[in-house]
Amino acid sequence: MKFGGIVALKNLSFGMKARSIYGLIGPNGAGKTTLFNCLSRLYDCADGEIVFNGRPITRLPTHAIAGLGIGRTFQNLAMFQSLSVRENIMMGAFSRSSTGFFGAALRSRHSAREERELRVRADELVDLLDLRGVADRPVNELPFGIQKRVEFARALAARPSLLLLDEPAAGLNHEELTDLATVIRTTRDVLGIAVLLVEHHMALVMGLCDHVVVMNFGQKIAEGTPAQVQADPAVLDAYLGASRQ
Repeated sequence: MKFGGIVALKNLSFGMKARSIYGLIGPNGAGKTTLFNCLSRLYDCADGEIVFNGRPITRLPTHAIAGLGIGRTFQNLAMFQSLSVRENIMMGAFSRSSTGFFGAALRSRHSAREERELRVRADELVDLLDLRGVADRPVNELPFGIQKRVEFARALAARPSLLLLDEPAAGLNHEELTDLATVIRTTRDVLGIAVLLVEHHMALVMGLCDHVVVMNFGQKIAEGTPAQVQADPAVLDAYLGASRQ
């Protein structure tokens, strides 16, 4: 992936297992978010291939990605602030609905049935993520940490088998970080999905992830268990400049 003369990603390759939690780490500017944007088809990579469940997806349109089973959250919250928690979560499931614009506008029997199903799905996630007490409140009335959990639930509403989390710990306090780790583990264990997270909070990554991929200057420099990457000289050099001291 190139931006003018800048090579943002080069010779980067790794695979993920189902029902796993992978961490993607690296210094600022390493190319982590660029990779996420390629995976979710916001960017077109110049070369290489992305394969999901055995299917090449590199040239698929962006709107087809959610339907394949890939969900995503972003660094900056993009909620429907005046809608309730439940309504925001329901919005996440519309990518999997089959009701068109006119069917929804005319309140056809099919659209009414689908809306009931979306509400049931939203209520399941409200319970799973402990949002029952705020389910009917507008999102703009809620603390930042709760809004993050609502965004997480909205991404899950589309029933992904892979969830991409872009810096989910940003802006959270210590208690909220603990809750976040619990939510991610519960999601993996209960829903059986794989999670790939970009994160700068190293304690969260090393305590949560089964596997960690480390990037620097657009390339993979290390990969393995948390213990393995923490002991890797290339990782120490990228973060601390160890070999130059």
